[in-house]
Amino acid sequence: MKECVAFVKLCKIRMSRLVSLVVVVLLSWGTWRPAAADVGDFAPCLRFFYRSWPPKGLLGTPICQRFLNQYRFATLYSRARRSPWFSGYLYTLPAGKRPAASWKFEPQLAYPGADGNMTPFPPGPVDQNVVESQAVEHDYINSTYSRGHMDPSLHHRSHDDRLATFTLTNVVPQKAGSNDGPWQILEQRVNKTLAAYCLGDAYIVTGVIPYQSEEPWLNNHRVAVPEYMWSAYCCPKFNSSLPEKLKDFFPTYAAIGRNDSNSTEEIVPVDPAAKKQFRGYDVRSMPLETLELVLKERFSAVVSVFYERCSGSD
Repeated sequence: MKECVAFVKLCKIRMSRLVSLVVVVLLSWGTWRPAAADVGDFAPCLRFFYRSWPPKGLLGTPICQRFLNQYRFATLYSRARRSPWFSGYLYTLPAGKRPAASWKFEPQLAYPGADGNMTPFPPGPVDQNVVESQAVEHDYINSTYSRGHMDPSLHHRSHDDRLATFTLTNVVPQKAGSNDGPWQILEQRVNKTLAAYCLGDAYIVTGVIPYQSEEPWLNNHRVAVPEYMWSAYCCPKFNSSLPEKLKDFFPTYAAIGRNDSNSTEEIVPVDPAAKKQFRGYDVRSMPLETLELVLKERFSAVVSVFYERCSGSD
């Protein structure tokens, strides 16, 4: 009889430990309690947009990109394309080296009740709901495209903010001739310009322009490839003693970059003198108004990037 009682007590102890372990696992994955809705609403992360006003005119799924329980930037995601339309973020003066890439995914795209923190891809097979809901690492392997950041690591100061940019919901298929060439130069130029002359918050939105027809895709029609990439910043408060060559760069600046060396030249001309590996991936600087006209023509909708075009009247 004593042996039976002892056995029952041992079972209860083991069961208690098992329940505790299950609770920990469920809490870590956000399935034990209701999670914050980081997908479907920009409300929790409006601070990444000038005057808390996200760009208008583009349709998609809002994502408040959360990492280590803090919002880092915001993305308008296209579920159909498995890639972002744009990401909006606050520029901060970068520090330290670029962190090693640790690619992540958005759990709430796969499971609406999941935890809102972006999650590193597992070393083994990926959950099928994740595969169906968004891009995964396998989509980019053995393709001819690199992973082009909308919100680049270069434009952030803290190590955690920089790590957070390495999520596949923040990248699009980008040719190396663009990513390692003119587009990288653009990101560096924006970094230097804002660091030197922007006196307050600088808001940046970077997005894509799709092909008008015959759009390329990665991995058997899983991830859409954009024809162009665009970026614009808004710096309402800036140094009034700007060099003459930068007078037109404040309070706003915009640019469009080619992601296809064979695209026509109506939007961005080609520099025939560019180095061979970068030829056809040119970047064209332009006023914000011109960018919005190009977006209007391509999307057949009025697209407004910043509230009142970043009027500067805070």
